[in-house]
Amino acid sequence: MNTTIDPLEKEKFSKMAEEWWDPTGKFKALHKFNPKRIEFIRDKLVEHFSIESDLENPFSNLDILDIGCGGGLLSEPMSRLGANVTGIDIVDKNINVAKTHSEEQNLEIDYKITTAEELALGKKKFDVILNMEVIEHVSDPTGFIKTCEALLKDGGMMLCSTINRNPRSWITAIVGAEYIFKLLPKGTHEFDKFIKPSSLAKYVRDAEAELLETKGMFYNPLTHKANLNNDLGVNYLMYARKS
Repeated sequence: MNTTIDPLEKEKFSKMAEEWWDPTGKFKALHKFNPKRIEFIRDKLVEHFSIESDLENPFSNLDILDIGCGGGLLSEPMSRLGANVTGIDIVDKNINVAKTHSEEQNLEIDYKITTAEELALGKKKFDVILNMEVIEHVSDPTGFIKTCEALLKDGGMMLCSTINRNPRSWITAIVGAEYIFKLLPKGTHEFDKFIKPSSLAKYVRDAEAELLETKGMFYNPLTHKANLNNDLGVNYLMYARKS
């Protein structure tokens, strides 16, 4: 079976698995980004599915797939909002950490050690796919996005986040984040795998999905504050719908 797994990326994240829920550890920047990611996801889901935003469990009728779920930093908030969440990852240590943490929080999340390609062989389809900080770590971005689209129900939505590829992103996401401010372990990212917004938009269109919005995401390493804006120069989010 075809797969978009990069073995080197799998090994890299396996070594960091125990630190997912440490807000001062190797995923510190992700913890700072997470509230803004959740805000963006919640707003788009409420809008897309015409949900009353003041409901206690607004996503109770939604099946959400969190690809590359890691330790569950997004799966858990989606579950708390009422969604039926499936979290998948190729790193068994990540899934073990995610399962243990969700059980401690009394959350029912279906975690699986598997790939998007393997999951697509079954009949299960999802209302929402979260593809966050994943695509820059796969071996075939085009094939990966097509697989994601195949896993969506008609009219379902996919949210992606990744890093632009330009000199500024190299300075910010690699030199700054990994070497100067040490927000991430050295070697976390490979510049050649960063993806321009125009390229990701093409992958989405090639998968016969409709691109609806692209938003920039900025993190200040000095103040440790994150916000959403219209600057796509480094980190950005993309929101698309399956026709």
